Amino acid sequence: MTTTWLKERSELGVSVGLVMLGVLVLTDALSIPTDFAQRGPVGPKAVPILVGSLLLLVAVLLARDVLRGGKGEAEGGEDIDLTAPADLRTVLLLCGAFLANAALIGLVGFPISGAILFWGAAYALGSRNLVRDPLIAAGMSVVTFLVFNNLLGVPLPGGPLMEVF
Repeated sequence: MTTTWLKERSELGVSVGLVMLGVLVLTDALSIPTDFAQRGPVGPKAVPILVGSLLLLVAVLLARDVLRGGKGEAEGGEDIDLTAPADLRTVLLLCGAFLANAALIGLVGFPISGAILFWGAAYALGSRNLVRDPLIAAGMSVVTFLVFNNLLGVPLPGGPLMEVF
């Protein structure tokens, strides 16, 4: 009986997650140091406290709705078979591409590790063009590097190609 009750109200798990996230945001926000010489009435804590408070509010409203019998609507546009098993090969290939990027970014820089990431993701998702895919991945990686590094001012490791850009 308890299992059935919880299964019918599985959205409460989302509410619990929102409470945990809200508490985390509020805890971190309250630990932000404030400078007594800050300018203006709004300090660095204002937005995180607002976001954390809103997360808690949404969690309470969602829990109340679920306990009163509310249910989320099923998506009508999805054409998937929920009884089919997960495609673990694709998931593992994507995880491998992300891990390779994380392991290589410090050694070879973002342009090369990003190209490996983009090509690995394309391969994992089914693209098998051995000429086009690596070229597009390299182009995307270089453009991403230039946008972040030069336009946005977010320094990314360039690796051995740092002198080229």
